[in-house]
Amino acid sequence: MSSLTPEEDARPEPPQHADEVTTLMGFLDFLRATVAWKTDGLTSAELQRRPLPSTMTLGGLLKHLAFVEDYWFCYVLLGQEPCAPWNDIDWADDPDWDWNSAAANSPEELRSMWASAVETSREQWDRFAARTDHPLDGMVARSTAEDPDARWTQGDMNARWVLTHMIEEYARHCGHADLLRESIDGSVGE
Repeated sequence: MSSLTPEEDARPEPPQHADEVTTLMGFLDFLRATVAWKTDGLTSAELQRRPLPSTMTLGGLLKHLAFVEDYWFCYVLLGQEPCAPWNDIDWADDPDWDWNSAAANSPEELRSMWASAVETSREQWDRFAARTDHPLDGMVARSTAEDPDARWTQGDMNARWVLTHMIEEYARHCGHADLLRESIDGSVGE
């Protein structure tokens, strides 16, 4: 069983004395780094393994989080149309396409897709935040009430809600990643 020692833990610690935006982004980046750590070094077979009585895989989790990044930062926050490949998916046919299609992607494709989505989200946040002195109070560009397929919430929201939701999304999936990774190769750690 392997585990990461505090000296080996390269995840960025959230700041303990910072403004609200920096604190929220710090926690989000810590959780993103946890997902990267939990999926690092695994083969395609390991990323697609279902060691628990669940359909969830670490590969599916990476692809799902790539979608979530695009959905909340590009589509909702800035009001842009979904990026590829999300724009061509028949979500009515398979509402869990992001999870279910991950087996068709190599580990490199999944990691690259997710890392690219994270980087794009950071850029989108910077674009949004540059528009105002108080970005967390800024209303998002697209109300989820406009999206009949939005399962998460309905109506208008501010950017604070989006960032807090992203932290919640990642925190929940980091728990899944902990269990899945330990079941695959015994790796443990926060």
